[in-house]
Amino acid sequence: MPMASRTAPPAPPHGTTPARSRPAALRGRVRAALSYEPLLRNGHVLTLSSLMTAGLGAIFWVLATHWYSAATVGRSYAAIAAVSLLAGVGQLNLADVLVRFVPTAGRHTRRVVLRCYAAAAGCTALVAAFFLLVAPALTPGLDFLRGPVAGPCFVAATAGYALFILQDGALTGLRRTHWVLGENALFAVVKTALLPLAAGLVFASGILLSWAGALAVSLVVTNAYLLRYAVPAHERAGPEGGAPPARLLGYAAADYVGAFFRLAAYNVVPLLVLDELGDAQNAYFSIAWVIAYTLYLAAYNMGSSLVVEAAHAPERLAEQAHRVLRHCGGLLVVGVAALWFCGPWLLSFFGAAYAREATGLLRLLALSALPNLLLNVAIDVARARRRLAWAVALQAVLCVLVLGLTAWLLPVMGLNGVGVAWLVTESCIGLALLLTLPRWLPLPARRRSS
Repeated sequence: MPMASRTAPPAPPHGTTPARSRPAALRGRVRAALSYEPLLRNGHVLTLSSLMTAGLGAIFWVLATHWYSAATVGRSYAAIAAVSLLAGVGQLNLADVLVRFVPTAGRHTRRVVLRCYAAAAGCTALVAAFFLLVAPALTPGLDFLRGPVAGPCFVAATAGYALFILQDGALTGLRRTHWVLGENALFAVVKTALLPLAAGLVFASGILLSWAGALAVSLVVTNAYLLRYAVPAHERAGPEGGAPPARLLGYAAADYVGAFFRLAAYNVVPLLVLDELGDAQNAYFSIAWVIAYTLYLAAYNMGSSLVVEAAHAPERLAEQAHRVLRHCGGLLVVGVAALWFCGPWLLSFFGAAYAREATGLLRLLALSALPNLLLNVAIDVARARRRLAWAVALQAVLCVLVLGLTAWLLPVMGLNGVGVAWLVTESCIGLALLLTLPRWLPLPARRRSS
């Protein structure tokens, strides 16, 4: 039998691809992009995690708004916002420290993670306990949290949520963003599954109990993976080095101040709405904010990926920051347009009153996400370059303007005043950053030399 010919088939004309090979070639290009672009790959996974969490969270709140009164939903959301605020304050911004330093921590990774966990949990518990003491004066609507059972549970849940935030930072720093996606999915699914059970057992606190139960499940599962598999693998592959403790603490202290301002801007607003407009209006605000905040998270997640990659290749920071602006900008335009036109329909799932009261607010919040991209990238570039005074200043301006305008406009414009406050604040900061772009983000070296 003659040997089969090893001669290759004739090559197609230059610039063409056989029809059968085009899908394979396209799949190859997609796989190559995902394999060799960790900046976009990890940013996309984190963004997908946020979108999935928002989608599953929307189902949770749809069920909650059908099983609970608007007053209960508004009060429960305000309590969860208080947990988020206090956990953000108490965790000392160590999640962002883990994002920045875990990539280069080497064989000190476990020690860095566990020390951050201990500091965050202890400080957050103290902050939550102090909040309960002053709650009647600060937020009378949350006075129900001071009971003999509710109080300790609130402190424990707040400390647990601080660890929930830190585990995301550790996973992102380890480039294990697929686990961020998984643990957020687990949290969302479990809290939704627990909601009907909690509603049947303790109707008034069912929302909070289901949320806290899902938090406990997510912490146990995720940290079993993180500390038994992800951290040891990183330590085996990493160098002996790591950030000196003084450098890490100095970075954490400065970055914490800026993060505190942004955290206050995000989480004090629901408390202002609760005290000024009441429980029901805060329920309408909370749903609009949960939906619109997914656009904010897209920019935040791409920024987290940017910081991680800057730790690995600091010389590419300018190039990668410009790429984030272009790539995420296009995605946000599509997202804003979708929320503008589909917002009333989405809100109608929560009830006719939500669509009637919160459509204008949702559209204003969605528009504010566009200039917010510039703010997020500017903050992350400053953090990567350790120019933290600039990052602190930007977040301080955001906090002062948002809270000041919200307090001024709420009595005049109602819920729409919150949307106007966010849109005006983000637009003013975004315009200033755009006009000064060459100062804080010069062109990449390759484009300057061309």
